[in-house]
Amino acid sequence: MLISLTLILLIVLGGMMLTYLVAEDERFMWRLAAGNIVGSAIFGLIAFAAACLFGFGPATILVSLGLTLLPLLLLQKKGLRNNFLSDWAKAKGKLQGGGGKRIKSVAYYAFFILLFWFFFDQAMYTRPDGIYTGGSNNLGDLPFHLGAIFGFTDGNNFPPQNPSWAGARFSYPFIADFLTACFVKLGVSVETAMFWQNFSWALSLLVILERFVAKVTSSELAGRIAPALLFFSGGLGFVWFFKDYWESGQSIVNFIWHLPKDYTIGDHFRWGNSMVVLFITQRSLLLGMPLAVLVLGWLWKVFATEDTESAEERSALPLFPFSPFLLGLLAGMLPLIHLHSLAALFVVTGFLFVMQPAKWKTWIMFGVGVAVIAIPELLWSMSGSASETGKFFEWHFGWDKRDDNFLWFWIKNTGIVIPVVIAGIWVYLTQSRKDAKDAKAEDQRPKTQYLVLFYLPFAVLFVISNAAKLAPWEWDNIKVLIYWFVGSIPLIALAIAWAWEQTGLAKVTAAACFVVLTLGGALDVWRTASGQIKTRVFEREAMQVAAGIKQKTEPNALFLNAPTYNSAVVLSGRRSLMRYSGHLSSHGIDYLPREDDVKRIYEGGGVAEILMRKYNIEYVLISPEEINSMKANEDFFRKYPVIAEAGQYRVYKIK
Repeated sequence: MLISLTLILLIVLGGMMLTYLVAEDERFMWRLAAGNIVGSAIFGLIAFAAACLFGFGPATILVSLGLTLLPLLLLQKKGLRNNFLSDWAKAKGKLQGGGGKRIKSVAYYAFFILLFWFFFDQAMYTRPDGIYTGGSNNLGDLPFHLGAIFGFTDGNNFPPQNPSWAGARFSYPFIADFLTACFVKLGVSVETAMFWQNFSWALSLLVILERFVAKVTSSELAGRIAPALLFFSGGLGFVWFFKDYWESGQSIVNFIWHLPKDYTIGDHFRWGNSMVVLFITQRSLLLGMPLAVLVLGWLWKVFATEDTESAEERSALPLFPFSPFLLGLLAGMLPLIHLHSLAALFVVTGFLFVMQPAKWKTWIMFGVGVAVIAIPELLWSMSGSASETGKFFEWHFGWDKRDDNFLWFWIKNTGIVIPVVIAGIWVYLTQSRKDAKDAKAEDQRPKTQYLVLFYLPFAVLFVISNAAKLAPWEWDNIKVLIYWFVGSIPLIALAIAWAWEQTGLAKVTAAACFVVLTLGGALDVWRTASGQIKTRVFEREAMQVAAGIKQKTEPNALFLNAPTYNSAVVLSGRRSLMRYSGHLSSHGIDYLPREDDVKRIYEGGGVAEILMRKYNIEYVLISPEEINSMKANEDFFRKYPVIAEAGQYRVYKIK
């Protein structure tokens, strides 16, 4: 734990200093959160490039960490140092004394700290009989991430091949998993490294989103409401919850401690709670989203400020003259962190450019910054990839509605999100008209309708995601749809905050809307955080045979195993000819011909010998999975020596 905390602190310090170059008048807590995300992105990319060039070891990691800390040299600049010390003094002052407002603030953050602690503690844990997860949708994703992590730490997978599809470039955005590998290489257990990174990134997202919404809406209360809307997102699943409770005959306390299912994802629902279906399963998004929201905050500032250049000139600490370029460089890191986040930013920036062409210099400078890093990353990841780009777009109406009516599908899955967004637009326009009248009376510049226009590209993302498949598996459109929801949160939070600040029925309505918007998601988050789900991902024997594989085989050895998500080969860091077909198809890989060859090899005989030579197979794993799903002919493989064995798991050396 100490190593993890030390590494995170150093990463935060390096990234934090860079925030002073592109953002003025920000709180110390925001700078810490932004520093964690910016520092993680920079450290990950530097360390990855260094590992590809010089090898992956402690020395490479520490040198890369030193380069990440170079922004600390900016403290030599008097103006920046004074701003840093001033921010630090203000932060310490806020922690001193009592007061109701301070107590509420501490309680607010303490709640989320405890939530993230217990929730992400369930992502992965080890018991005497194997490796478990407490995430209801993490059964396939956890082995996928472990395969990537161990491929870096134990498989010397540089430049990385796809560990699930040997011979092809690993085009999945892997920086989050590579960062975990860096921690593991320095002596941290993979379980501990994943926990502290997930925990710190979630806290950073909390602070960054809160500040973003507060700025966009000019409402501190809306900012405080926003994180709950994201982390407890859900639809009308709580209605099914009450139905199940009534039919169970149990006490409410006992039923809540033994929830039978999730209420935002399953047979009736496809939207899913963000924590349950995205942040615990798709670690890349947990790093990519706060990075994207940081950039969105800057885009909002440019879009909603009519005289940004003069504002920078009036700053006590003049900003870096190419701050749009620096922000572009930051966004340009996203292809290897989370590509869909970059796609969402591309759509948003394009619309803002069209709506405010007079600021073309700023938009162009930002775009150049993005291109400098993003284009080389995209070209590198696409070259040698097995993914077929033609499978990533197809006209498809209604996202994943299946047989549901389109309107009912979205009401059921998101509840009152769309009506409250409309209410938020009404509140914002009403306030804008009032501000315009006040400004006219006082001869001031009126508040314009920036937020409604800023929301337009997010609404377009919703339309696009309901008109076409943006990935081979239609459900993966959620990686874009989640940004529609993030863009909707300011309007939703504004409507609730406005109603709460009224009296009587309006206040009651605000509370009711908040409950309806978060109760379904809160039930699913509670089910995970309270440890009600105990799913074994790897058996003890799989862990033992994986340890034997590490001892007896070369790091880049090629294995044949059944195309399943939790093969023991995953834990060894070695490459597989083929793993889980569900992952492969979702990545646009035509796996059927190779899957047929895998089956023929396990059948044994002369054809098996030919195919093993064709694919250069070095080792073959036979376990209960291969026997059951592949009908493995173990008598055929007994002529080869066994180099690792545990229970019903055996590894045969072919070459």
